[in-house]
Amino acid sequence: MQRTALFKILAATAALALAPTLASAQNYPTRPIKIIVPAPPGGAIDTIARVVGDKIGASMGQAVVVDNRPGASNNLGTDALAKAAPDGYTIGIVGGSHNINKFLFKHLGWDPEKSFEPIVYTHEVPLVFAIYPQIPAKTLPEFVAWMKANPNEAKVATSGRGSAQEMAAEMFRMASGAPMLLVPYKGSSAAHPDLLAGRTALYIDTISAIQAQAKAGNVRAIAVSTRKRSMSLPDVPTASEQGLKDYDANTNGGFLAPAGTPKAIVAKLNAEINAALKLPDVRAKLEAAGIEVQGGTPQEYAALIKSDLAKWGKVVKEAGIQPD
Repeated sequence: MQRTALFKILAATAALALAPTLASAQNYPTRPIKIIVPAPPGGAIDTIARVVGDKIGASMGQAVVVDNRPGASNNLGTDALAKAAPDGYTIGIVGGSHNINKFLFKHLGWDPEKSFEPIVYTHEVPLVFAIYPQIPAKTLPEFVAWMKANPNEAKVATSGRGSAQEMAAEMFRMASGAPMLLVPYKGSSAAHPDLLAGRTALYIDTISAIQAQAKAGNVRAIAVSTRKRSMSLPDVPTASEQGLKDYDANTNGGFLAPAGTPKAIVAKLNAEINAALKLPDVRAKLEAAGIEVQGGTPQEYAALIKSDLAKWGKVVKEAGIQPD
């Protein structure tokens, strides 16, 4: 009898402690929501934040404000998100660097898994192997053979240290055994002129940034980096189709909340964002930008983050890249 009474008291105490959180989640949101984007306006994650933010704001009856905080390889904005109040009123969206930076910086101040609550996996942006069109190679194996025959000309542009483009190039080097000199640039706009002029031979760029040049014939798209072909360039085979078994490099990401955000709020945000991602006009806008829409549960996004951390950690280690 005493044990039963004790259990009842403990259960009642737990229910009382949980009641404010449940009430808060049921009423959520009661004020504007901020989405931190750790990158400049105009890129994939900024586009998703604005398109999806408009829809969930209308659905939930509150303004959704996009707060761009670029800098330090996306670490400034991500750090701000990690330190925000875990109340659902500050969330963020991250890209491929989220699962790479852990291995490139000694003192991040945040952990890609422990510091956040995954909300939903929103997107994947395939990377395209774009080569200077005067190079006599029509396929990835032919290009690898060309690089081996012309090691002094095998210059590969990247978007700088730790970028998805650099990691994809390092993975390509390991998988192909081809010699290459990685040449860092400050993003696609800086790298494109040298590729178009033949001063670099290859740039493994996001499909959203390179597809216009590929369709115009200014570069030759010989492979995409993902396991499946891209919806934007369906005639371009994947790297794995062309002999680089299990090659899979892309820039992907989704929405996160600070660690400790109530599960009920995370669940509500997950449902709202998933619903927005299914809307035809949202999908049309994102797919036109080369963004392949995803979706799913918080648990599925957490599993993807864990898998990507294992993949990129191995690449960084095997490439001998030392953290700053």
